[in-house]
Amino acid sequence: MKITQIRNATQIITYAGKRFLVDPMLSEKDAWPGFNASARSSIRNPMVELPIDIEALLDVDAIIVTHTHADHWDAVAAKLIPKSMLIYVQNDSDEALLRSQGFTHLCQLSAKSAFEDIALIKTEGQHGSNEVYAVPQLAERLGDACGVIFQHPAEKTLYLVGDSIWIDGVAENMRYYQPGVVIMNTGWAHLIGYGPIIFGKEDVLKAHNILPHAQIVATHMEAVNHCLVTLRELLDYVRDIEIQAYVSAPDDGDTVTF
Repeated sequence: MKITQIRNATQIITYAGKRFLVDPMLSEKDAWPGFNASARSSIRNPMVELPIDIEALLDVDAIIVTHTHADHWDAVAAKLIPKSMLIYVQNDSDEALLRSQGFTHLCQLSAKSAFEDIALIKTEGQHGSNEVYAVPQLAERLGDACGVIFQHPAEKTLYLVGDSIWIDGVAENMRYYQPGVVIMNTGWAHLIGYGPIIFGKEDVLKAHNILPHAQIVATHMEAVNHCLVTLRELLDYVRDIEIQAYVSAPDDGDTVTF
């Protein structure tokens, strides 16, 4: 298993000999405004350039889109990705959006979805607190965001958690599937007045306490305006609490292998 960090939540996961592009955000640096009503909204997105060219990014077997917020599926991805590419999406709404953009080879993730002999099991997350989802406009804006369990006899189980805060469902997935590798979006993105809408650094410790032998890959940092935890801050934190042997946070363009 190889996990190549691209930028934000965009990664290439090589698993059981197949390559998956996850959550492609392909715009050039500073292409679009910061997210409205979020932390540091004056900063334009993406905050950094892609570390490799788009042609290399698209040399994959399939694409997984955990949800269609612009920092996971942007207009450039919709324009440049071949319309016949196999893309996994989370629900009817996201499938309808991608079909409206001209994509023809779409598959909805589910409890039984797969790519050939690789199980791709949909998991649920919660993209913000109960308080933020109690506000109808914000609930609509945040919507659903899924995760994915990868399973194959030749590999450790991988849990791509997706955009979520810490909820009982995430902990239950960890206990049930016992993944050997966990990818966590740890940028601690904030909405003004409502707090975080994805994991922060302390959630890594929560995951480690449930899965003390698993390797945790931290991502979704330093690329969009509302993410407040930096890669260096996270690495300093896991060193200070002495779990650094179990946590990696690769720089853009770098690969970790398990």
